[in-house]
Amino acid sequence: MKRTRKKTKARTRRDPYRLRVATVLIVFALVFSVLIARAVDLQILRRDFHDGEAKALQLRVVEIAARRGPITDRNDEPLAVSSPVDTIFAVPAKLAQARERIPELAEALGRSDESIMRDLSRYKNREFMYLKRHLAPETAAGVMRLKVPGVNSQREYRRFYPAAEVTGHVVGFTNIDGEGIEGLEWAYDDWLLEQTGRKRVIKDRRGNVVEDVEQIEPAISGRPLAISIDLRIQYMAYRELKAAVARHKAKSASAVVIDVDSGEVLAMVNQPAFNPNSVGRYAAATRRNRAVVDVFEPGSSIKPFIVAAALESGSYGPASMIDTNPGYYQIGRKTIRDKRNLGRIDLTTILTKSSNVGASKLALSLQRDEIWSVLARLGFGSPTASGFPGESGGLVNDFQTWRDISVATLSYGYGLSVTTLQLAQAYATIGALGVRRPVSLLRLDERPAGERALSANSARMLIDMMETVVTDEGTGGRAAVPGYRVAGKTGTAWKSTAGGYSEDRYLAVFAGVAPAGAPRLAVVVVMDEPSAGEFYGGIVAAPVFSRVAAGALRMLAVPPDDVATLNDTHILQAMEAHR
Repeated sequence: MKRTRKKTKARTRRDPYRLRVATVLIVFALVFSVLIARAVDLQILRRDFHDGEAKALQLRVVEIAARRGPITDRNDEPLAVSSPVDTIFAVPAKLAQARERIPELAEALGRSDESIMRDLSRYKNREFMYLKRHLAPETAAGVMRLKVPGVNSQREYRRFYPAAEVTGHVVGFTNIDGEGIEGLEWAYDDWLLEQTGRKRVIKDRRGNVVEDVEQIEPAISGRPLAISIDLRIQYMAYRELKAAVARHKAKSASAVVIDVDSGEVLAMVNQPAFNPNSVGRYAAATRRNRAVVDVFEPGSSIKPFIVAAALESGSYGPASMIDTNPGYYQIGRKTIRDKRNLGRIDLTTILTKSSNVGASKLALSLQRDEIWSVLARLGFGSPTASGFPGESGGLVNDFQTWRDISVATLSYGYGLSVTTLQLAQAYATIGALGVRRPVSLLRLDERPAGERALSANSARMLIDMMETVVTDEGTGGRAAVPGYRVAGKTGTAWKSTAGGYSEDRYLAVFAGVAPAGAPRLAVVVVMDEPSAGEFYGGIVAAPVFSRVAAGALRMLAVPPDDVATLNDTHILQAMEAHR
């Protein structure tokens, strides 16, 4: 009995222990079964679904930056290029959770803590905000090494202009997003515009790209644009114009050089200039391309075209006489004067001595529609169709509204307005023996045919007549170019003011072609309000013409047509240019 009770007691003590073990085993078995079931569900039954969820968390579609098309001069020298830069951006919500990192981030970006905090507050409900755009890649890499939560970088391209202010007015500039907003950058924005690509990537939890998965759309760079400008001539014209503006304390100035054979603009410069690499430092007025946009009354530089109308009429030749006695001419209440009484002079002398009386009487002897027709055929009163944004067409009133005094003052450059580019095209037309070719700011592969504006005979006579201006007897002797015959015309005009014309504010002009024997270049120089004492076109603008034309002719290796005027120095310069 005792043994039986002992066995019963022992069994009773073991039963709760066995029960607990069994319970634990059952629980473990159930948990293990659940885990196995879950694993089977995740790995087998619902694998595709969870793979998709994982990819949705890691896969992203990002943009692939592309380069804007480069702009080069006619010799493929770079004028506008796109350099790689990096932009730092942030996910505001993630960055806000790491506010303690903002001071070091701000220091690396060159920003203040407060400015970043303000941005965080402003963009707190958005998924993206810029921290700093267009950083040098090495600077951006330093920022990214900080590994601040929510901060990432992306590759972009920044426009850079190697020639800076030398070509700023022609090339123009883009905004921070790479969109053309001035100059040829704007005019040919569609041509230069790049096409951003897209690709699918895998990102880690910090938002960094760890693997490229596939390309969705390729990035396509913009097309290159070769313009007509010759950077060598452009720089030389820029340098000479800038020096002249400083010397004569002029308010502003412009110069244009056109290839007579093709109509291509080889140089177009303005003062004051601006640097498109730091455009924000300059006022809008400084960024204006004055050579194309600004209009002015050309003064006596218009006289060759009045003489051209006379030659075209068939009633006059270079030796035809005009009586300018007694040195002034009364029309109503207006008295037109020459500096001195030139007496009876021929048409050539009207240009040589720049006779206002002679030009007035000549113009009044012609049919008004004859004058208007010649001016219109030469392009006055309409844009040159250069394609430059904002180009002005100037103004020539309809001849039916002209009175006698209108015709007389028109003959020496008042009552009409022109641009520097228009005037250069008109002189280029004379140089092309009467063929008016479209002005081109793009490099041309073939010479355009053009349209005849003057007879070849009239143009040739006019060139010979204008040669006398660039002599000791003429008003433009300082425009002479050693080794080359030059044909041109001076112009000096009072500037218009409210209620009339100022008698102490002038505009000085010299326009011409060279070499006169077979013109290759047309050059126009305009100086606005020279105030250092001298103001005549023959004194202020003509020397700039001489230096620009001389340099350009040598650079283009144009053979001299007046060797007798060369000295040893000029010969050495010519030999250097031909090498």
